[in-house]
Amino acid sequence: MTATEDSATEAGDLLRRWNATLLAARAGREGPDPTPYGRDLLGRWAEPQRRYHTTAHLRAVLDRIDELTDQGGGGGELELVRLAAWFHDAVYRPDRSENEERSAALAERALREAGLTEHEVAEVARLVRLTVTHDPAEGDLNGETLCDADLAILATAPDTYRGYAAAVREEYAFVPDDAFREGRAAVLRHLLALPRLFRTPYGAAAWEEQARENLEKELAELEGNPENAKPTELTDMSGTDGANRSEAKP
Repeated sequence: MTATEDSATEAGDLLRRWNATLLAARAGREGPDPTPYGRDLLGRWAEPQRRYHTTAHLRAVLDRIDELTDQGGGGGELELVRLAAWFHDAVYRPDRSENEERSAALAERALREAGLTEHEVAEVARLVRLTVTHDPAEGDLNGETLCDADLAILATAPDTYRGYAAAVREEYAFVPDDAFREGRAAVLRHLLALPRLFRTPYGAAAWEEQARENLEKELAELEGNPENAKPTELTDMSGTDGANRSEAKP
């Protein structure tokens, strides 16, 4: 199978998942055909400026939501969480800082038109905006599930993590090396300072340790000390969104 055929197969599978999710969220209510909305979103996720925030990332987040659900680690209104995953990086320009807000606004317009209730539209938009900080409130099951799924890349095997970090650097190729290292390091310190990266019970048990190892190693390399990656002292920065995050979005 050629790369083009692989891409078409992936897009077809994702479109089927989108259609099923939107129809499930509507719960039998009348509404327009989901397919044009899904095709528009897939086109956005396939834009040429993307290297990490691609359809592969979208699929990974959807798969991690399913994993959390299967393991009893997810909760809340899962179809709305899945819709938020579709929209959370639908607008993505690495040189801009308002991507999440613009993505949330897109979700509000599209989902209202697509037949969701005002409560459902507002909840999806709230979840998209939550990915600015990845810091859901205690008991926010929808937020915990989406944020854990979005950050699960941090807990992958070292080779996969290095590929992720390299793809993020490619997205910010317009940023000089020194500025990128400074901005990326600030984001990594912010993440390491969170009391918990993962809020669901399953995410905390299965992903926390590996994620911190990966983050600490990357931070040490950015700081020019790859052979001495020591754990970062944790302080409570859970209310911040990270300095210079526009230069190194997770």
